Amino acid sequence: MSAAHAVGAPQTWLADAIRRSCDILQLLGRGTWPVADLAIRLWLAQSFFVSGVLKVGNWETALNLARYEYPVPWMDPVTAAYVGVSIELIASVLLAFGLATRAAAVPLLLLTLVMQHYYVALDEQLFWAWLFGWYLLCGAGPLSLDRLLAPGLAASALPLAGSAVRSARWLGARVGPVYALGLRLWLGAGLLLAATTPAPPAWLAAHTLSALPPALGLPSAVLLAIGLATRPAALLLAVAALAAGMMGVPTEHLTSLVLLLVVMMLHGGGAVALDRLIPGLLERMLPGYAEPGPGELAALPRVVIVGAGFGGVACARELRHVPVSVTLIDRQNYHLFQPLLYQVATAGLAPSDIASPIRELFREQRNARVLLGSVTAIDSERREVLMDGKRIPYDYLALATGASHSYFGRDDWAPCAPGLKRVEDATEVRRRVLLAFERAETSDEPAEREAQMTFLIVGGGPTGVELAGAIAELARYGMAQDFRRIDPAQARVILVQSGPRILPAFRESLSAQATRALQVLGVQVMIESRVTDIDDAGVLVNGQRIIARTVIWAAGVVASPAASWLGTQADRAGRIHVGADLTVAGHPEIFAIGDTALAQAWEGQPAPGIAPAAKQGGKYAARVIAARLTGRRPPPAFVYRHQGNLATIGRKAAVVDFGWLRLHGALAWWFWGLVHVFFLLGVRNRISVMWNWFWAYLTYRRGTRLITNASGTASRD
Repeated sequence: MSAAHAVGAPQTWLADAIRRSCDILQLLGRGTWPVADLAIRLWLAQSFFVSGVLKVGNWETALNLARYEYPVPWMDPVTAAYVGVSIELIASVLLAFGLATRAAAVPLLLLTLVMQHYYVALDEQLFWAWLFGWYLLCGAGPLSLDRLLAPGLAASALPLAGSAVRSARWLGARVGPVYALGLRLWLGAGLLLAATTPAPPAWLAAHTLSALPPALGLPSAVLLAIGLATRPAALLLAVAALAAGMMGVPTEHLTSLVLLLVVMMLHGGGAVALDRLIPGLLERMLPGYAEPGPGELAALPRVVIVGAGFGGVACARELRHVPVSVTLIDRQNYHLFQPLLYQVATAGLAPSDIASPIRELFREQRNARVLLGSVTAIDSERREVLMDGKRIPYDYLALATGASHSYFGRDDWAPCAPGLKRVEDATEVRRRVLLAFERAETSDEPAEREAQMTFLIVGGGPTGVELAGAIAELARYGMAQDFRRIDPAQARVILVQSGPRILPAFRESLSAQATRALQVLGVQVMIESRVTDIDDAGVLVNGQRIIARTVIWAAGVVASPAASWLGTQADRAGRIHVGADLTVAGHPEIFAIGDTALAQAWEGQPAPGIAPAAKQGGKYAARVIAARLTGRRPPPAFVYRHQGNLATIGRKAAVVDFGWLRLHGALAWWFWGLVHVFFLLGVRNRISVMWNWFWAYLTYRRGTRLITNASGTASRD
């Protein structure tokens, strides 16, 4: 360890810890704000919409309220009633959907101020007014029609549309910080006076704020006023307000206060706050805190990552605050969430639902660049990666190149039985499955119809089980009443497994539950059955000929040719033998992770070729690199921590095996769905998948039943 490293290590560790804490806060904010914003808008909208509906239902009462209860001096009572009800009904609906949110917030804000001034002064209405002002300046969050339509409107030919979008952005950027300052000062003054004054002014919402503990209110008032630690202060106040409500504190406006604090907690104190000065102070105090500029990246150690799967993305992200220059290479421009690839193959999801552009994932990581290309070789002596004729130099290299289908020496089966590893594979399987039903509909031969409607899946692991269940469900429910000559529900789905049971990685009881769930869907499960031949007409299983026009391979995988690039030892599946730190023998600067590596890291057994293992390996390799560069002690040997196995069968059954927790049936299905949505990358993907699942679940309709290249060379007659 060099002297420079020894001196800088504590500061580097502190800078890294602070950056990670900031990353967690930003991640929580980005992940929470869309849902929180939608909840706030719905809460506000329902308060006004219900009032409007009640008034419409009893118009005489609405007129009497306008005449006697809260008359507006400058407006006729009848006109006031019509205007008030129109605002409550129309503006609240617009606010709920996030459509013309800023325009809808204006009348709702004015109506709230009129109610506060001319009717009954309530703390809740003050909180409403601040929230409506926020939506007037900043607009709705990601889960809104405004966000969906804004890019198109800004570039459209609609009159004033572009000007309106630009004006809205200007309001948020210029007036928003001043508004955030006003909100902080108002809330801080209310907290201070509520804790120190017997009768504070009503316009400070002191009645509600007095429900909070004075020991918390006084320091929070100071922090909010100066904009220091705004998010933690708002979080503590929100928790205190919720606790006060649960303890029966006599105040009815705590919910609106909590919603206002949530906005402050997720967005911070704004530009006019001491919080904005902290990053600059940290950059001057901690040399390792500042992110490298474009000119500095060229002088940093070079880390090249080949493959943007789970392992490669995890490795690159883990290096985001390490003083290195990261180059991520992939032959596709998207990261694919492979666990849901079978849903694309069975017309449940579109490819865009489970794929995220790689450049978008690393848009804000300044030390990372993304290259689109195919790696053909590695020059380990010169430390260069050969990509499409170009040489990419490296100081550290991480190979996360994944795996492809393995036909156990019978690659001639590949044209007849496609596997499922890429988007192209999924769309090809979808094409064959849907085309089989179309050909059965047009066929005049009963035997040919039966052959077209027979689907055989080779391999009883999670992919094979999920494919079999999804195809059976598509045939039984998704295509009901779509055809006139055939009944899709009569399709024959066969799952062939060479072992004694399906899902061999699961407990035996869960394998049995999965078998029963498949049989309920009409799937024929063949265990201890070996496929000895596959051709265009069908499959030979245990010497028995099964005529099936659609065969799908889910039985085995083989690693990428990374081992041959390095000329190093590999197992039968092509995985590189790696050491305890995931480095290649003789090359301490080269790491292999995920499906590329054979790591004896799971209680003496190889780590499985699944997404969690790849993620853990990618993060571990990044930490080893960071430790070497900063002079810190390297992490202990890589140990794979198994997080469990999940598989789904159809629309309401799944099996979950976490060792300490084993589930099956509908509850497991819900758990499976939540886990997969959570691990998807990108808010848009999560929303799209949830919506498509919700729609398909209620209607039995699948929205991506497209047959592409129906007359292409890959089709079989």
